Amino acid sequence: MHELYATQAILEKTIQKANEAKAKRITNLYLVVGEISTYTHDSVQFYWDDLSKGTLAEGAVLHFRPVQTEAQCMSCFTKYHPNGGEIVCPNCGGVGAKIIAGEEFYMEALDVE
Repeated sequence: MHELYATQAILEKTIQKANEAKAKRITNLYLVVGEISTYTHDSVQFYWDDLSKGTLAEGAVLHFRPVQTEAQCMSCFTKYHPNGGEIVCPNCGGVGAKIIAGEEFYMEALDVE
């Protein structure tokens, strides 16, 4: 259900940007989605198709750019991609880590006519 509200917010921001550009139509929307974010392409697309009906964004194609998860060990500060979702440092074996990337969900760009 959280995809509904996030998609609605992105739609509103997209329409605002299109209006600022005096666009007649939004043709493409480019979204960034982190590997461990809770947003799925299918759900976002489903809500987008429904919410965008009758707006400048109706029929716009969604493009998803995935972002791989990156963590940083809090013991030795090594940056790494967690294997299988397990946050264990491959350098020192430490289990405390800060997530640097992979939780993103935002609009990166849009194309308009």
